Amino acid sequence: MKTALIFAGQGSQYVGMAKSVFEMFPAAAELIGRADDALGFSISSLCFDGPADKLKETRYTQPALFIHEAAVMEALGGKLNFDAVAGHSLGEYSALYAASVLSFENALNLVALRGKLMFAAGETEPGAMAAVIGLDDEKVVEICKEISGGIGIVVAANFNSPGQVVVSGSADTLRNNLTRFKEAGARMVTELPVSGAFHSPLMEPARRKLAESLRNVDFADAKVDVYCNSTAKPERNGAALRERLVEQLVSPVLWTQTLAQMREDGAETFIEIGPGKVLQGLVKRSLQGATIKGIDTGDDVKSIMLG
Repeated sequence: MKTALIFAGQGSQYVGMAKSVFEMFPAAAELIGRADDALGFSISSLCFDGPADKLKETRYTQPALFIHEAAVMEALGGKLNFDAVAGHSLGEYSALYAASVLSFENALNLVALRGKLMFAAGETEPGAMAAVIGLDDEKVVEICKEISGGIGIVVAANFNSPGQVVVSGSADTLRNNLTRFKEAGARMVTELPVSGAFHSPLMEPARRKLAESLRNVDFADAKVDVYCNSTAKPERNGAALRERLVEQLVSPVLWTQTLAQMREDGAETFIEIGPGKVLQGLVKRSLQGATIKGIDTGDDVKSIMLG
């Protein structure tokens, strides 16, 4: 029976994140201090004390999430055995760090750059995203294609669990057509509080600039299988993992497919590392009978180490 570590992306952040890990584990505190130094501002203060509005900005959310997830791994000190990793969107960087593909500093710098580029792309090309609940995935894709036949672009961006798909695209086009999903039978359609059309062709300017920086970063081969967002397949080759990150910004997050593939490859236990329980909920809805855990706080780390 295999164990997979999974790492969340935007939407899981909360004020107070990483604080207990910082206070209870000196190794985690040292890592978070290095992050403050590397970024040139106190990301730790933003994690611990907010304000929530600032923490929700893409350019700050992404490094905050990575730091929390990396600090939990540091606090665990190698005591947790695992066979595979995957991360949802931004979480893929934490997965690569956990698999020893990227150093802490390289991963942090890339995450900070990614957040800034995505924020800037959203400012240049207004975009929006919405969650569509209770409609077949194929039907969501079909409606997106119909909508994109006009002026703007709308695509399926995140396949989160069966019947839960996030769509992304040109702000006006998306908002003007949200009723199409309801009319087709969706139980709920909710616009998400994000600053751009992530995982859509509107992120192309960010993809190009990120690709330039990725070329200058060392990617080691992974010590365990890394399941990639853009393919839902396991990969260990460092050069290939770099290319998957380039694709990721403009490709859908194939999370439903990733979980299914991990299960097919023998994963039975899924442990979410970092803030909240979003991914634990997605595993529960996607995989019957899976063992699901989360490690978020200092107490969570302690219980794993004692157990």
